[in-house]
Order: sequence, then structure tokens, then C-alpha cells
Amino acid sequence: MDRKAACERKTKETDISLSLNIDGSGRTKIDTGIGFFDHMLDGFARHGLFDLEIKVTGDLGVDCHHTIEDTGIVLGQAVREALGNKAGIRRYGHSILPMDETLALCAVDLSGRAYLRYDAEFTTPRLGEMDTEMVREFFYAVSSHGMMNLHLKILDGENNHHMAEALFKSFGRALDMAVQKEPRIEGAWTTKGSL
Repeated sequence: MDRKAACERKTKETDISLSLNIDGSGRTKIDTGIGFFDHMLDGFARHGLFDLEIKVTGDLGVDCHHTIEDTGIVLGQAVREALGNKAGIRRYGHSILPMDETLALCAVDLSGRAYLRYDAEFTTPRLGEMDTEMVREFFYAVSSHGMMNLHLKILDGENNHHMAEALFKSFGRALDMAVQKEPRIEGAWTTKGSL
């Protein structure tokens, strides 16, 4: 059975509808109103082999902050909902992803404990209509609302577009590894009894 979730969030700042199929094939339909952010989310889903549909109406007349942060909140919630009690999944995933001169690392633990460790320095304030400081804010929201331990690091890089894209793609690949089913595991993979 496919592991799916559909989540919505409506505030004075954003109106978001998102559907996620963990057991997808990388099909996407994404419209956040921020072209570069759409590109990043598409890379995440395609390289994680997740089916992802997102429609966001945000207060872009203010700036991109609420749209990107709230999308991260809803994506984190959808991952958590789609995985349920996490029985039989590998729990841990990692990826070291090269993109031309850039090398990005991502490691994830679907532990039920939220924590973000982020090490990426951009040299330009914006990529298209997306503020580069929002890359961290997006991943913070995902880790917090997905209740996952998430480490992201640029090991090498010069081109800001490549750096951001490598982070999103490596997150997709690491998350795909973590959500895979392991037939040798019964229940959640933890000594605590639940994740």
C-alpha cells in the first residue's frame, strides 16, 4: 500500500495544499509563486522518487519568507503523516551528492526528535526570487514538523545555485533511503519501542 498524505495550511499569510506519495516515481506539480523554490522542490522530489503536488498562495508582496517557511512546515507534516508509526523502515539515510564543483552532504534520522544541523554559506543574497537565507529556514521547518534529525553541509562549492540545488537533491536521496522498508525489521527500529 502506498504511503501517502495530503495536508493543508491556511493562515493570513499563506494558503497551502500539499500531497505527497512516499512510494512514488518522482512526479511533481509544484506552484509556490517562487520559481527558484519550485525548482528546488522539484529536484528534492525527483531525486527522492516522491510524487509531490504543492499549490501555495502566499504574501509574496511582503517577501518570500512565509511562503517558504510554511511550505516546509506542511512538507514536514506530510512526511510524518505518510510514514505513520514508521514500522519496518530503515530510519536512517544519507547522501553525498556532487553537482559540478559543489559537494553536499545530507544525513537524516527519522527519530521522532527534531534537530537541524546546517552548515552552508552563500555569497549572494538571492537566487531568483528566493532569499538564500530561506534555504536554512525551509529545512528547519521540515525537520521541526517532520520530527527528524537532519544534517546538511556544503563540503565544497562556489556556485550558489549549485549549492542550494545539491542540498535539496541530497535531502531527497537521504530521505528516500531512510523511508525504505527493511524486511528484517519488525515494528519501529528503536530500543525505545516507538519513534
